[in-house]
Amino acid sequence: MGRGKVELKRIENSTSRQVTFSKRKNGLLKKAFELSILCDAEVALLIFSPSGKAYQFASHDMDRSIARYRNEVGLMEFNNYQRSRTIEQFWMSEIDNLRRTIDTLEAKHKHLAGEDLSTLGMKELKQLERQLKNGVERIRAKKQRALQEDNTRLQKKVKLHEANLNTRAFGAEECDAFGRSSGSSGFGGPHDGAVI
Repeated sequence: MGRGKVELKRIENSTSRQVTFSKRKNGLLKKAFELSILCDAEVALLIFSPSGKAYQFASHDMDRSIARYRNEVGLMEFNNYQRSRTIEQFWMSEIDNLRRTIDTLEAKHKHLAGEDLSTLGMKELKQLERQLKNGVERIRAKKQRALQEDNTRLQKKVKLHEANLNTRAFGAEECDAFGRSSGSSGFGGPHDGAVI
């Protein structure tokens, strides 16, 4: 039985999106490896995650495969100046992406703290409300578990303390049954210790 057809559109839930990226990336890398082995093909695969992390597979040398590709499509080889400009542009783009990510995270942090809410629409406010409710429920559940554990531990202490008290009381009652006080030596009669 086959899987249902997946609608190809951006996955909105960030956790689901990350899980899907990881699974499909691994599947793609595996397929590239299999293609290179089974068909003796020269395969070079580059994948950049949404956060900018690079993943690659090359059946041969990656640089050689890229040079071969550039030659096939008629692109000229980079000279050193062009290469350094491209690297510089790449890192500038990475810096911009990281700045945008930081700005987004800082804005989310402010929203969770109740600040700058006027910039949010109704949909974002409802999503924020759900996030806060979920957070409160998680904290409440964690606190409840901690309180239950404390309660169980204290009940055990109380039972142990009561058992110790009962043991002492039982020992005192045993002595009284023989007509001796808990302070007597256990020898002599009723006038034990009296001066005649």
